[in-house]
Amino acid sequence: MRGTLTFAGQRLTAALIIAISFSASGCMDSATVNPVAELASLTVTPGTLQPAFTGGTTQYTVDLTREVTSVRITAQPAVAGDTVTINGQATTSSTIALGPEGSTTSVSIVVSESSNNSRTYIVLLKRASLSGNNSLASLAVSPGTLAPAFNANRLNYSVDVANNIGSVDITLTLQNLAATMSISVNNGPPTNINSGETRTIPLGGTGSSTLIDIAVTAQNGNQKTYRVTVNRGGSGNNFLQSLAISPGTLVPDFSPGIEGYTVNLPSILPGNPTSMTVTPTLQDLTARMSISVNNGPPTNINSGETRSTPLPTPGSTTFIAIVVAAQNGTTKTYSINVIRVALNGNNFLSALTISPGTLAPFFSAGIEAYTVDVASSVSRITVTPTLQDATASMTVNGTPTNSEQARTISLGGPGSNTVINIVVTAQNGTPKTYSINVTRAALSGNNNLSALTVTPGALSPAFSSNTLSYTVGVASDVTSVTVTATLSDTNASMMINGQGTSSGQARTISLGADGSSTAIEIIVTPPNGNSKTYTVTVNRAALSGDNNLSALTVTPGALSPAFAASAQAYTVGVASDVTSVTVTATLSDTNASMTINGQGTSSGQARDIGLGAPGPTSIQIVVIAPNGISKTYTVTVNRAAPASDNNLSGVTVTPGSLVPTFASSTTSYTVDVATDVTEVTVTATKSDPNAVLSGAITDPGAGQATGQANIPLGGAGTTTPVTITVTAPNGNSKAYTITVNRAP
Repeated sequence: MRGTLTFAGQRLTAALIIAISFSASGCMDSATVNPVAELASLTVTPGTLQPAFTGGTTQYTVDLTREVTSVRITAQPAVAGDTVTINGQATTSSTIALGPEGSTTSVSIVVSESSNNSRTYIVLLKRASLSGNNSLASLAVSPGTLAPAFNANRLNYSVDVANNIGSVDITLTLQNLAATMSISVNNGPPTNINSGETRTIPLGGTGSSTLIDIAVTAQNGNQKTYRVTVNRGGSGNNFLQSLAISPGTLVPDFSPGIEGYTVNLPSILPGNPTSMTVTPTLQDLTARMSISVNNGPPTNINSGETRSTPLPTPGSTTFIAIVVAAQNGTTKTYSINVIRVALNGNNFLSALTISPGTLAPFFSAGIEAYTVDVASSVSRITVTPTLQDATASMTVNGTPTNSEQARTISLGGPGSNTVINIVVTAQNGTPKTYSINVTRAALSGNNNLSALTVTPGALSPAFSSNTLSYTVGVASDVTSVTVTATLSDTNASMMINGQGTSSGQARTISLGADGSSTAIEIIVTPPNGNSKTYTVTVNRAALSGDNNLSALTVTPGALSPAFAASAQAYTVGVASDVTSVTVTATLSDTNASMTINGQGTSSGQARDIGLGAPGPTSIQIVVIAPNGISKTYTVTVNRAAPASDNNLSGVTVTPGSLVPTFASSTTSYTVDVATDVTEVTVTATKSDPNAVLSGAITDPGAGQATGQANIPLGGAGTTTPVTITVTAPNGNSKAYTITVNRAP
């Protein structure tokens, strides 16, 4: 609107100037003046006119992005009534379709007056072509550093990483986001990647190079490829994973960090081998390995390959070196020093044991002669010799014997000697003879016991192997005893009451009736046949006549007189509300029996006895001794009659005061209260807490003395009677009356 007013004003101003000019000059030509037709405004949406619109400028350009396919052109004439055509169509606003990307569309806008004067405006709509930007804005690799530093126009880079790096992250950013990207590894199939995205690229093995190609395709299809070569450092692992040798054992045990080892071999090996094998295994298969023997020329060896080499002769040494070269060229040398023991003249024993028996003197490798004494019962003996040098050989009484192998040698009869010879021949053939003279004892005549016990009971006199007769006293309730006899000579034999018995074996012997004696015979027969008899007489006591109690209690209550075992009659007083008592009696002799009021009762067992009506109840405790003689204890429990106290000990009325003053024997009272008092609180206390309240006050419960009630009063000027009844435990009752007078 502002543009339209401006140009219309310009035309009006021009017309006025012309008119004034003519008037001033006196020229009154009647010819019509037709100004040039113009637009007041011209807009393109979307887009911006270049140059900015003015009515006198008729040529414009509008640059549009490639995404814009149409625009709307709006043109308004400077003078109302003028006509406007856009591309030949009479309209002030028209949508114009654009040509393809990169093309220019020309639009003609004609403004015409009625006098056929016109002006043509040309607008060139230029639609942008597809972008050819196929460059990266940034390229980053982590870990690692691009060499050289990134430049959008440089296509080839390298990155060096350590050998322990198994992957790298690559982050790519486009200069023009309309372009696209793909990435491929080691000429593999490409995969698309977005601008700003980070992609993790796995690397090849140590010492290898990984090719990363980034293809950037511009909007117009032009492509550019950046290449990053990631060089992974060679491995520095020059360790062995394992190292084995046969025969023999590495000292110390193999560990990858230990480079020097020793193998000690005996001079004589099982099977007499002539060669040994070495098997090294690499931790890193990219490393290389060689082996040399006794500083000879090295030869290559594969990981896990077994290499054979001659054994050193007895008394000589073989040196084996394994050189491991890591992928990066660093080396480590593992060495094995194989030492083979020379043949020796060791013909000593390191140990010599004999069973049964003890060598005299104690064994020493330098002592060759020994004696051993064994019992007459020993008919065979076991000899176990141990070589100092496992390469030596040995015989026992002419029989080849291995080190630590036990040999059993038969002995002569009792009282004889047997010689055992152990011949040790050293590796170099030198012999040594160890001899053992075994003396077998003659048959024993030891017919003694070393110990004798009877349970229960105690021997009298105390046991002695030379004392043959004993007595033992036991209680009347003991029906058997256990006899345990131990032989002085375990080769002897023994009978207890005719039963064959081992030394230390317990035998149970049944006893006769109480008051009787039982004889027990222990016959000991030694290896030579001369026997000895031990006799034990067990005296069983007669049955006890103890029919006493040791304690007696009644709960609740107290015995009168105090309990004594000899006193048989007692009394106990209890309250009227007690309906039962608990009687506990303890026997003096736990083998006695007992009844309480006819019920069998254990010693110390509590019995509950129900009581009758107030008055006496008799309880009888009958104790029967083991010999059958009984005694009766009697307890008379006197239950008191119920109380007859039906009095109150106190009464209060709130508000108000009793008239007369309260006395338990006075049963009638009055209380005067004001007109505004509508309720009073009456509190009554029983003289006997076990009595019962009724009437105006509900009883508070057994054993509770005081009850209370709120009493509503009649209207002003009325009288309200309050009755409280007290019933004694024996049933006798008394009524107290309180008359409450409410003032008019």
